[in-house]
Amino acid sequence: MRTRAAYNTPDGVERLRGELNSASAVVLGAGAGLSTSAGFTYAGERFERYFHDFEEKYGFHDMYMGGFYPYATLEEKWAYWSRNIFINRYEDAPFPVYDDLLRLVKDKDYFVLTTNVDHCFQKAGFDKKRLFYTQGDYGLWQCSVPCHERTYDNEAVVRRMVAEQRDMRVPSELVPLCPVCGKPMTMNLRTDDTFVEDEGWRAAAERYSDFLKDHRGKRTLFWELGTGMNTPSIIKFPFWMMTHEWPDARYACVNLGEAYAPTEIEARSICINEDIGRVLGEL
Repeated sequence: MRTRAAYNTPDGVERLRGELNSASAVVLGAGAGLSTSAGFTYAGERFERYFHDFEEKYGFHDMYMGGFYPYATLEEKWAYWSRNIFINRYEDAPFPVYDDLLRLVKDKDYFVLTTNVDHCFQKAGFDKKRLFYTQGDYGLWQCSVPCHERTYDNEAVVRRMVAEQRDMRVPSELVPLCPVCGKPMTMNLRTDDTFVEDEGWRAAAERYSDFLKDHRGKRTLFWELGTGMNTPSIIKFPFWMMTHEWPDARYACVNLGEAYAPTEIEARSICINEDIGRVLGEL
């Protein structure tokens, strides 16, 4: 499909409001831009507030790079990761963007497909049976090998790590080890082929597939929020293709700097090249 640069559809907000009202189903596709609009920024003031000591010692300048740094010890690694998990998974987002989104779709037949791992949808009150976190969850650990396909809730240990760490190190007894093979645990995040798709992940994938089958041919709005081109094969490309193939489907994209649609579906698309939070507030 052919695309052009980001643009604003004339009267885009009003058109989107109309499509929301007339749609029989809404499929939300959410990327990092949605959480950024909600205040979950990974660099700048927020990074410096929580990680100034790591920046000074290790030389990285954002949370993303901190996650890939080759720490010398597991105690250092988990001092960093526990802070990262705590502020991005167990604290609420600074701005009520997810709450505003829920108010817009809670009375609709909706489903959420997201590459975000911060759990903001569920914290805002979205039905967990209508959520598919494709890339993992900051709140889960897995075996780093992995020797088995199971994930483990990390909240209690993460809170202890944050409270008890000293000099950018957690106590050795808090370093998580696999209960089966004894190897180090790691985050349940899709960074390579060791990512564990556990029972919960597979059940969510099946629910999403069933939702699409049930609504094929109906007036469905594929609404993309903050999804870029890092992993377009998960949300963006499938949304474009389904909009193209389903005669009654519509596509909407709200994303500052990256709102565009292929020319083949432009007539049935709404692109709003603005901040997501501002648009949701206006809606």
